[in-house]
Amino acid sequence: MWVGHNREYSLLSEQRCEDLIESMKAQGRQEMPAIVRRVSGDPDYDFEVICGARRHWTISWLRSHNYPEFKFLIDVREIGDEEAFRLADIENRARDDLTDLERAKDYLRALGTYYDGRQKTMAERLKVSESWLTRYLDLARLPDELMVAFKQPQELGIRNAIALKALLKPDDRRTRAFREAQRLRAAQDEAGTPMPVLEVIKALSIATDPPKRSGSPKRSGSVETVASEGGKPVLRIEGADRKGVRLTLLSKGGASREDAEKALQEVLDRHWS
Repeated sequence: MWVGHNREYSLLSEQRCEDLIESMKAQGRQEMPAIVRRVSGDPDYDFEVICGARRHWTISWLRSHNYPEFKFLIDVREIGDEEAFRLADIENRARDDLTDLERAKDYLRALGTYYDGRQKTMAERLKVSESWLTRYLDLARLPDELMVAFKQPQELGIRNAIALKALLKPDDRRTRAFREAQRLRAAQDEAGTPMPVLEVIKALSIATDPPKRSGSPKRSGSVETVASEGGKPVLRIEGADRKGVRLTLLSKGGASREDAEKALQEVLDRHWS
């Protein structure tokens, strides 16, 4: 596998490749070639796979399970690393079998490796919006101290990243979130079964809320202002009930349109089931 491949080869299994296994059995061959390029100076390999990890794994599995006649079909290209990254991304972007976390980690690695940390340049090269790319980068940047709460992190999606990112500020909430993440992991290890992602996020959110003063009255219809990372007000949530959510966009508050899109996405993820 190419070191920059966007799929974690070690996570592939008979279950994750079941559709491809059955398809190749039915067709009697591999229909679409994998894209590879030549390597030099390596005594063990002549090619590295740019696109086609599942095809490679499936052919290997079939050959070791009574189908020795299957051959790995390849298309040899001469391409650089950045072009190889974009090619692999285009091929896998719409596929459900590549997890959001795998894709997010690949984007974060590519941001530093190929684009010198310039997110706008990367978005332009991939022909996606900056806000779309930001959601994946936010998922990849979640700290290990928080991710430890998830025994099956591959089930996390970019929608979950918004709720989890909110737990990291200010510092006291971040500390409580990390402490609760350790407790949740220990409980899951002891039970021997993983908790569903949404249950973990709910437990983290409850644990990070500051303790309420005893006897303090509950506020109904309280107003919440959502600000950008730079502290500029973006929107104001004026209430939420069974009928819906009432909010005001603060378009003159100094925040950007991208800040507004991120804030609206956060409101949707919080209130829209």
